[in-house]
Amino acid sequence: MLYDCRTTADRDRGIAAAVEAVKSGELVVLPTDTVYGIGADAFTPHAVTALLNAKGRGRNVPPPVLVGSRHTLDGLVYSLPKAARDLADAFWPGALTIIVEHSPSLQWDIGDTGGTVGVRMPLHPVALEVLREVGPMAVSSANKHGQPAATTAEEARDQLDYSVRVYLEAGQCPEPVPSTIVDVTGDVPRIVRAGAIPWEKLQDVVPELPPGLA
Repeated sequence: MLYDCRTTADRDRGIAAAVEAVKSGELVVLPTDTVYGIGADAFTPHAVTALLNAKGRGRNVPPPVLVGSRHTLDGLVYSLPKAARDLADAFWPGALTIIVEHSPSLQWDIGDTGGTVGVRMPLHPVALEVLREVGPMAVSSANKHGQPAATTAEEARDQLDYSVRVYLEAGQCPEPVPSTIVDVTGDVPRIVRAGAIPWEKLQDVVPELPPGLA
Protein backbone atom coordinates (compact mmCIF):
# COMPACT_ATOMS: atom_id res chain seq x y z
CA MET A 1 0.00 0.00 0.00
CA LEU A 2 1.35 3.43 -0.95
CA TYR A 3 0.51 6.51 1.13
CA ASP A 4 1.11 10.07 -0.07
CA CYS A 5 2.64 11.79 2.94
CA ARG A 6 2.34 15.17 1.22
CA THR A 7 -1.29 15.25 2.38
CA THR A 8 -2.03 15.43 6.12
CA ALA A 9 -4.64 12.66 6.23
CA ASP A 10 -2.63 10.21 4.13
CA ARG A 11 0.54 11.05 6.08
CA ASP A 12 -1.10 10.18 9.40
CA ARG A 13 -2.56 6.96 8.01
CA GLY A 14 0.68 6.06 6.30
CA ILE A 15 2.87 6.56 9.34
CA ALA A 16 0.46 4.55 11.49
CA ALA A 17 0.46 1.75 8.89
CA ALA A 18 4.26 1.82 8.64
CA VAL A 19 4.66 1.63 12.41
CA GLU A 20 2.27 -1.32 12.58
CA ALA A 21 4.06 -3.07 9.71
CA VAL A 22 7.52 -2.66 11.28
CA LYS A 23 6.29 -3.88 14.66
CA SER A 24 4.77 -6.90 12.87
CA GLY A 25 8.11 -7.78 11.27
CA GLU A 26 7.24 -6.53 7.78
CA LEU A 27 9.08 -4.20 5.42
CA VAL A 28 8.41 -0.54 4.70
CA VAL A 29 9.82 2.02 2.29
CA LEU A 30 10.31 5.49 3.72
CA PRO A 31 11.87 8.77 2.60
CA THR A 32 15.15 10.03 4.03
CA ASP A 33 17.23 13.12 3.38
CA THR A 34 19.39 11.18 0.90
CA VAL A 35 17.49 8.47 -1.01
CA TYR A 36 14.45 6.33 -0.17
CA GLY A 37 15.16 3.43 2.15
CA ILE A 38 13.71 -0.05 2.64
CA GLY A 39 13.51 -0.73 6.34
CA ALA A 40 12.79 -3.38 8.95
CA ASP A 41 12.90 -3.66 12.74
CA ALA A 42 16.60 -4.11 13.53
CA PHE A 43 15.73 -6.52 16.36
CA THR A 44 13.54 -8.87 14.28
CA PRO A 45 15.95 -11.24 12.49
CA HIS A 46 13.41 -12.64 9.99
CA ALA A 47 12.49 -9.09 8.98
CA VAL A 48 16.14 -8.21 8.33
CA THR A 49 16.49 -11.42 6.30
CA ALA A 50 13.43 -10.40 4.28
CA LEU A 51 15.04 -7.00 3.66
CA LEU A 52 18.24 -8.60 2.35
CA ASN A 53 16.22 -10.99 0.18
CA ALA A 54 14.13 -8.14 -1.25
CA LYS A 55 17.28 -6.33 -2.27
CA GLY A 56 19.00 -9.47 -3.53
CA ARG A 57 21.87 -9.17 -1.07
CA GLY A 58 23.53 -11.65 1.25
CA ARG A 59 24.40 -11.54 4.93
CA ASN A 60 27.89 -10.35 4.00
CA VAL A 61 26.42 -6.88 3.29
CA PRO A 62 24.60 -6.00 6.54
CA PRO A 63 22.37 -2.93 6.33
CA PRO A 64 23.04 0.25 8.29
CA VAL A 65 20.79 1.13 11.20
CA LEU A 66 18.74 4.34 11.35
CA VAL A 67 17.83 5.89 14.70
CA GLY A 68 15.36 8.56 15.75
CA SER A 69 17.56 10.37 18.27
CA ARG A 70 21.22 10.91 19.09
CA HIS A 71 20.75 9.27 22.48
CA THR A 72 19.82 5.95 20.85
CA LEU A 73 23.42 5.63 19.68
CA ASP A 74 24.58 5.26 23.28
CA GLY A 75 22.36 2.21 23.72
CA LEU A 76 23.80 0.44 20.66
CA VAL A 77 27.50 0.63 21.46
CA TYR A 78 29.73 -0.80 24.18
CA SER A 79 31.81 2.37 24.31
CA LEU A 80 31.33 5.48 22.18
CA PRO A 81 34.56 7.12 20.94
CA LYS A 82 34.82 10.87 21.34
CA ALA A 83 35.06 11.29 17.56
CA ALA A 84 31.73 9.50 17.10
CA ARG A 85 30.02 11.65 19.71
CA ASP A 86 31.44 14.86 18.23
CA LEU A 87 30.39 13.89 14.70
CA ALA A 88 26.88 12.95 15.79
CA ASP A 89 26.50 16.20 17.72
CA ALA A 90 27.65 18.21 14.70
CA PHE A 91 25.91 16.45 11.81
CA TRP A 92 22.89 14.54 13.14
CA PRO A 93 20.22 14.53 12.01
CA GLY A 94 21.85 14.53 8.59
CA ALA A 95 23.68 12.66 5.85
CA LEU A 96 26.44 11.13 7.95
CA THR A 97 26.72 7.41 8.73
CA ILE A 98 29.08 6.54 11.59
CA ILE A 99 30.54 3.03 11.84
CA VAL A 100 30.92 1.99 15.49
CA GLU A 101 31.49 -1.22 17.43
CA HIS A 102 28.06 -2.39 18.48
CA SER A 103 27.45 -3.82 21.92
CA PRO A 104 27.89 -7.63 21.95
CA SER A 105 24.85 -7.92 24.20
CA LEU A 106 22.41 -6.61 21.58
CA GLN A 107 19.67 -9.10 20.73
CA TRP A 108 19.80 -8.62 16.98
CA ASP A 109 21.06 -10.32 13.83
CA ILE A 110 21.53 -7.86 10.99
CA GLY A 111 24.02 -10.00 9.07
CA ASP A 112 27.73 -10.69 9.24
CA THR A 113 28.73 -7.44 10.92
CA GLY A 114 32.11 -8.40 12.34
CA GLY A 115 31.04 -6.55 15.47
CA THR A 116 30.51 -3.17 13.80
CA VAL A 117 27.48 -1.31 12.47
CA GLY A 118 26.84 1.87 10.52
CA VAL A 119 24.40 4.17 12.33
CA ARG A 120 22.66 7.31 11.07
CA MET A 121 19.94 9.71 12.19
CA PRO A 122 18.24 10.99 9.01
CA LEU A 123 17.03 14.55 8.53
CA HIS A 124 13.51 13.82 7.33
CA PRO A 125 10.35 14.36 9.40
CA VAL A 126 8.53 11.28 8.12
CA ALA A 127 11.48 8.97 8.77
CA LEU A 128 12.05 10.46 12.22
CA GLU A 129 8.39 10.07 13.17
CA VAL A 130 8.46 6.37 12.26
CA LEU A 131 11.82 5.78 13.97
CA ARG A 132 10.71 7.42 17.19
CA GLU A 133 7.74 5.05 17.33
CA VAL A 134 9.50 1.80 16.46
CA GLY A 135 13.12 2.27 17.56
CA PRO A 136 16.24 1.40 15.55
CA MET A 137 15.58 0.13 12.03
CA ALA A 138 17.81 -1.73 9.62
CA VAL A 139 17.54 0.40 6.47
CA SER A 140 19.17 0.10 3.07
CA SER A 141 18.58 2.01 -0.15
CA ALA A 142 15.19 1.07 -1.62
CA ASN A 143 16.29 -0.72 -4.76
CA LYS A 144 17.28 -4.12 -6.05
CA HIS A 145 21.02 -4.78 -5.84
CA GLY A 146 22.66 -3.34 -8.94
CA GLN A 147 19.73 -1.07 -9.82
CA PRO A 148 19.57 2.73 -9.33
CA ALA A 149 18.59 3.95 -5.86
CA ALA A 150 14.95 5.04 -5.74
CA THR A 151 14.32 8.77 -5.38
CA THR A 152 10.53 8.35 -4.93
CA ALA A 153 8.40 5.68 -3.29
CA GLU A 154 6.84 4.99 -6.70
CA GLU A 155 10.29 4.14 -8.10
CA ALA A 156 10.92 1.88 -5.13
CA ARG A 157 7.60 0.09 -5.65
CA ASP A 158 8.48 -0.55 -9.31
CA GLN A 159 11.54 -2.49 -8.12
CA LEU A 160 10.42 -4.05 -4.83
CA ASP A 161 6.70 -4.60 -5.47
CA TYR A 162 4.93 -6.92 -2.98
CA SER A 163 8.00 -7.62 -0.85
CA VAL A 164 7.19 -4.36 0.97
CA ARG A 165 4.02 -3.85 3.01
CA VAL A 166 3.90 -0.03 3.19
CA TYR A 167 5.35 2.66 0.91
CA LEU A 168 5.54 6.22 2.23
CA GLU A 169 5.68 8.74 -0.61
CA ALA A 170 7.05 12.22 0.14
CA GLY A 171 8.01 13.30 -3.37
CA GLN A 172 11.36 13.45 -5.12
CA CYS A 173 14.45 13.36 -2.91
CA PRO A 174 15.83 16.91 -2.75
CA GLU A 175 19.44 15.76 -3.07
CA PRO A 176 19.78 12.07 -3.98
CA VAL A 177 23.38 11.85 -2.79
CA PRO A 178 24.36 9.02 -0.43
CA SER A 179 25.48 9.74 3.10
CA THR A 180 29.15 10.11 3.90
CA ILE A 181 30.42 7.13 5.91
CA VAL A 182 33.08 7.56 8.60
CA ASP A 183 34.57 4.58 10.46
CA VAL A 184 35.56 5.42 14.04
CA THR A 185 36.41 1.87 15.15
CA GLY A 186 40.16 2.18 14.57
CA ASP A 187 42.88 4.27 16.16
CA VAL A 188 42.24 7.05 13.63
CA PRO A 189 38.82 7.82 12.10
CA ARG A 190 38.61 7.30 8.35
CA ILE A 191 36.24 8.04 5.52
CA VAL A 192 35.03 4.83 3.84
CA ARG A 193 32.52 6.45 1.48
CA ALA A 194 32.49 9.98 0.16
CA GLY A 195 29.01 11.49 0.15
CA ALA A 196 26.86 14.46 0.99
CA ILE A 197 29.09 15.88 3.75
CA PRO A 198 32.55 16.86 2.48
CA TRP A 199 35.80 16.07 4.25
CA GLU A 200 36.50 19.73 5.00
CA LYS A 201 33.38 20.02 7.18
CA LEU A 202 34.12 16.73 8.92
CA GLN A 203 37.69 17.78 9.65
CA ASP A 204 36.45 20.94 11.34
CA VAL A 205 34.94 18.62 13.97
CA VAL A 206 37.52 15.80 13.94
CA PRO A 207 40.88 17.36 12.96
CA GLU A 208 42.66 14.00 12.87
CA LEU A 209 40.39 12.70 10.07
CA PRO A 210 42.54 12.19 6.97
CA PRO A 211 41.20 13.32 3.58
CA GLY A 212 39.87 10.94 0.98
CA LEU A 213 39.01 7.28 1.17
CA ALA A 214 41.02 4.80 3.20
